Amino acid sequence: MSQASTTTDHDTIRKWAEMRNGRPARVKTTEPGGILRIDFGEPEESLEEIDWDEFFRVFEDRKLAFLHQDKTDSGETSRFNKFVDRQASE
Repeated sequence: MSQASTTTDHDTIRKWAEMRNGRPARVKTTEPGGILRIDFGEPEESLEEIDWDEFFRVFEDRKLAFLHQDKTDSGETSRFNKFVDRQASE
């Protein structure tokens, strides 16, 4: 089974996403900040693209950590990622 790693480092998160053609996004909502996502490929209708500054502002405000996988079991580049509570990931 492939390993998943957790980080709060902004450069690591941004590089991971950009290496997979991912863009910072959030779920369209009336809630301030929204729910963060990394959007890949064609933009999803339920997501709105945001800049990295806004993305990381929400990331820090919500005290999140980024759980991600670099490779799949077969060795392919993985896009698996999830935002988790920072305290739960320690």
